[in-house]
Amino acid sequence: MTTTYAALLRGINVGGNKKLPMADLRTLLAELGHDDVRTHLQSGQAVFTASQGDEGLLAGELSAAIEKRFGFPVDVIVRDHAYLTAVAEACPFPADALEPKQVHVTYFSGPVDPERFAGIDTAARLPEEFRLGDRCLYLYAPDGLGRSKLAEELGRPRVTKGLIATTRNWNTVRKLVELTG
Repeated sequence: MTTTYAALLRGINVGGNKKLPMADLRTLLAELGHDDVRTHLQSGQAVFTASQGDEGLLAGELSAAIEKRFGFPVDVIVRDHAYLTAVAEACPFPADALEPKQVHVTYFSGPVDPERFAGIDTAARLPEEFRLGDRCLYLYAPDGLGRSKLAEELGRPRVTKGLIATTRNWNTVRKLVELTG
């Protein structure tokens, strides 16, 4: 039995750094034995099917293959359709009533202890807000991610230490559900 997964690559094709053409990523995934390989945008989303079901192993395998082929490390998170759907459905903000640039999901490589966020003064960042989910964080940033002071705080090493964290806007969140469905 095969499962459809999304691979979320962190920090590629941003500002001219870590250039990884999507055609090359598709080829690499196929060479790793995956089927139905597709990519979405240039910012590091790939969808594929695999019979092996360990998301951590799939992510590690792809990360190692990217470093070997392209010469730079890339953090990768792999999630299946059921998880991506559950994350989208659990959004605590009225995402469909907001602009997609206002709602983001940060996917984490593992569970996140709320204590990591204890030092963030959420009242000082209003109207921006965040909520934790299952290995993810939902961010409402009314002026967009690029202007968000809360997003800056949430991305600091003291918060993300020991985890891979990668953020997607609401359009991409919905598209990944569609592509893996």
